[in-house]
Amino acid sequence: MAKINGGSLLRIRTGFNRNISGWLLMLPSLILFAFFIWVPLVQAVSLSLFRTSGVILREFAGLRNYVEVFAHPDFLPALRNTFTYTLWSLVIGFLVPIILAIIINEVRRGRSFIKMAIYLPNILPGIAMVFLWGFIFKPGDTGILNIILSKVGIGPQQWLSNPQWTIPLIVMVLTWKSAGATTLLYIAGLQGIDSELYEAAIIDGANIFKRLRYITIPCIFNLARTLLILQIIAVFQILYEPLVMTNGGPNNASISIMQLVFRFAFERFDYAKASAVSVIISIILIVLTLAYFKISKPKDM
Repeated sequence: MAKINGGSLLRIRTGFNRNISGWLLMLPSLILFAFFIWVPLVQAVSLSLFRTSGVILREFAGLRNYVEVFAHPDFLPALRNTFTYTLWSLVIGFLVPIILAIIINEVRRGRSFIKMAIYLPNILPGIAMVFLWGFIFKPGDTGILNIILSKVGIGPQQWLSNPQWTIPLIVMVLTWKSAGATTLLYIAGLQGIDSELYEAAIIDGANIFKRLRYITIPCIFNLARTLLILQIIAVFQILYEPLVMTNGGPNNASISIMQLVFRFAFERFDYAKASAVSVIISIILIVLTLAYFKISKPKDM
């Protein structure tokens, strides 16, 4: 037994010494990850269970902050709108980068210029981009889009002041801002597909739609699955687009759950309830992620 334990310890020590350079390389990232992710997460959970004065814990409150958050009149509209943002992002934004990537991958000239053009919105400051689109969708005769439409005889539209259009328009802006980077990832995935597969399909008489169905889509499926869940997580945390463009209006028609966190934390300075909402968001995203991978797992077979 002593020999076995000694041999096991020797193997562990040898493995650690062999991988020590890798651990040292990862150490700065692990420290930053713990400092910026795990420490704030633990503190948020702790704050959500106490009555606070600013960030100072006053008394243990248990789940009362959560009960009060659920009873708040803005919570259900914010939660419903956030799911609506996510659904609209899948309708509007998920297929756009895939289609752009397929088109650009087939282009033979000017591909670098097109890549730069579609990536350009990603390098714009987020707040500046939101203000720009706010002026475009401004209601009345001074909105840029309404000015353009007036040239063809169409009267001014309300755009962001119309509750039925507010969320789809904000998601469209979000897609315009972020689709470029996702498109480049899909292009990288498409360029990794063996060209011999396409050549064999062409010889067999497969048209472009069959090549997309039986070669392109299966080859980028895992990449698309990963980017899909990342998109859901990102859109679920949408904040400054509705905050700047509509301030959650009209009549809470565009308020997001992250904007509710913002209101609790920086307008009412109730960090306990802001932390409670943040914990609820984390739980929802964890559940959605686990459910998504559970549903899509058979696709790997």
